[in-house]
Amino acid sequence: MTVAAEPETLGELIADCALIPQSLRAEAPVLPPPAVRPWTVDEACHAQVADLDEYV
Repeated sequence: MTVAAEPETLGELIADCALIPQSLRAEAPVLPPPAVRPWTVDEACHAQVADLDEYV
């Protein structure tokens, strides 16, 4: 493996990343996960399965 070649395996990619100097590595900010909207069923979704019992 050479540094100029594209990595062909996950191991080669990890090895390439290990060669990045610490001064060039960005510290990723730790952000809270986004708020999750509650799951709801609208009329269009309900209409798709309204007669499912009769179909099966």
